[in-house]
Amino acid sequence: MFSKRPLSVLLISTLSMIIAFSVWSVFAPIAADIQVMYSLTNAEKSILIATPVLLGSLMRIPMGILTDRFGGRKVYSLTMLALLLPTVCAGFTHSYTMLLFWAFFIGMAGTTFAISITYVSKWYSTQKQGFILGIAGMGNLGSAVASFSIPLIFSSFGLPWVFWSLAIAVALMALLLWVGTSDHPSAASPKTLQESLSVLKFKETWFLSVFYFLTFGGFVTFSIYLPTILHDQFNASTVDSGLKTAVFVVLATFVRPLGGYLSDVFGAKKVLTFVFTGMLLIGLFIAFTITSFSLFSVGCLLAAITLGIGNGAVFKMVPSVSTGNIGAVTGIVGAFGGVGGFFPPIVLGFIKDTSGDYVVGFSLLALFALFCLLLNYSGFKKQDVRINQKHLA
Repeated sequence: MFSKRPLSVLLISTLSMIIAFSVWSVFAPIAADIQVMYSLTNAEKSILIATPVLLGSLMRIPMGILTDRFGGRKVYSLTMLALLLPTVCAGFTHSYTMLLFWAFFIGMAGTTFAISITYVSKWYSTQKQGFILGIAGMGNLGSAVASFSIPLIFSSFGLPWVFWSLAIAVALMALLLWVGTSDHPSAASPKTLQESLSVLKFKETWFLSVFYFLTFGGFVTFSIYLPTILHDQFNASTVDSGLKTAVFVVLATFVRPLGGYLSDVFGAKKVLTFVFTGMLLIGLFIAFTITSFSLFSVGCLLAAITLGIGNGAVFKMVPSVSTGNIGAVTGIVGAFGGVGGFFPPIVLGFIKDTSGDYVVGFSLLALFALFCLLLNYSGFKKQDVRINQKHLA
């Protein structure tokens, strides 16, 4: 049956993640409007934007393990169904506190990344996984869908229908996942929690987690906080900010498979050296040119390309850490990446409130990129060589 073919799993999983990431990113495009509705400070607005990222990050670990244990079809479908409750209920809220409450549970949408990557990886050989997982990661496009569609829905139908329209899409995708995909016929026998968490003893798991904290965390930070910066710094409208942010997300997402492909060919260590050096320079460039819209835009576009390539390169290496525990490694690395998108928006909000600009925030980005560059150079040589030899074999 077609539903058992790897291509159907790849396409439906990716489409489902696009919808889920639209839900995960729902607050960012209209944060300025919500701030006016509830008279929020910059810090309160930042907390609302970042709250879904928290649960969506931390829960990636158990969801990756559950996908290994019970199969992607079941776990993915049930996760999408579980999203219906907070998404529908958010449409009935009339206070910042309750919106924040449901925002936390909406964060479950972010766990679909760990589910999708684990699910898809079982259908493809290691030699192809750099490119294939890059395609699966294109579910990040959901952030772009949210950036340009959410402001339009909000302006046309109001805040409740922002959530209810997403709920309809989620329900349809849950049905498509259940009827259109199946689990891999040679799925491994269920592992205990201790066996799954054994990947924590590998230093490669921790290195990749730190790297993904920068690459995916940077992607999430830009995709959910860029509308706020454009509004605060350049007085851009909600719709205009959403469209510009969508360009960033689309560019970063479409180059992700390129990062995986380049890692297949040249090795992830070389690609990541380029990525971390680039982000070091880009962070400094943005920090000191942020008053110029043209230069800031150039910096953001360069960041989109660099972070997208970095995301693909990191997940090229994930399946080789422990081939029998891909879900666990994916969950842990993905969780760190998500957390990397949780703290920076809050920090940027506090920095804006206290200093009046974002210079310190982007300087910290450059400093962390330097740390990753040094870690990649000094501590990750052997693992990358092993992957290259495996690829050449």
